[in-house]
Amino acid sequence: MHILVVEDNLALRSSLAETLQAQGHRADFAADGRSGLQLALAEPPDVLVLDLNLPGMDGLNVCRHLRERADRHIPVLMLTARDSLDDKLDGFAAGADDYLVKPFAGKELIARCLALSQRHRVGATHELRIGSLTIDRRRNEARRHGVLLELQQTPYRILLALAEAWPRTLTRSELVQRLWGDEAPLSDPLRTHLYLLRQALDKPFDRPLLKTVHGVGFKLDSDA
Repeated sequence: MHILVVEDNLALRSSLAETLQAQGHRADFAADGRSGLQLALAEPPDVLVLDLNLPGMDGLNVCRHLRERADRHIPVLMLTARDSLDDKLDGFAAGADDYLVKPFAGKELIARCLALSQRHRVGATHELRIGSLTIDRRRNEARRHGVLLELQQTPYRILLALAEAWPRTLTRSELVQRLWGDEAPLSDPLRTHLYLLRQALDKPFDRPLLKTVHGVGFKLDSDA
C-alpha cells in the first residue's frame, strides 16, 4: 500500500515509518495539515492516516477539503488522543472512514489500513474500460478491440497500475514501488517489461495507448 501519514509528533512519525516500511508498504509523511492536504491531492495515497490535532489546519478541515477537492475517494483513518463519541461523530461527519484512538499498536493500524484500502472498492466493477482497452481484474485479462492481449505477469501488472491511475501519469518510481516494493532489481527494472507491454498493447494496432511523459513517467492515452 501507499500510505500518507499526516502527524505532527516526530516520535510517532518515526515509529510509523519503521513499522510500515518493515511490512513492505510505501509511507509518505507530513507534519502539518496544509502540507498533508497538498500531498494527498497531488499524489493520492491508498489510505490517508490523519491526526485530528494538527498545526495550521486541523484534521477535520483537512478531511473536509479533501472530500471537496479530490477527484477520487481516498480512505481516511483518523487518529486522535480523544475517545469521546462527539469527537468520532465529528470525524465521520467531516468524511473520515475509520477512527483509531492513541495509543495504538502498529499492527492494528496496518490492519485497518488494509481493510480501508479494500473497502473503498466495494461495488466497483471488475472491468476497467479506457478507449479500446478493456481489463478484467477478476480474470487478470486485458483486451483491445476485443482481442485478448498476450501479457506476462509483470507487463500486465504495469498495465493494470496505469489503468487504475488513469488519466494520471505514474512516475517511474511509483511503478517500481508498486511492482517490487523495496526489493527492486539493481538494473533498470522497467525497461524490458515496458517493451513487452508495448509489443502486446500497441504494436498490433494503429494507435498507441502507452505514452511516455518525458521527465515524469508513463500514462495511458485513451483512443476513444
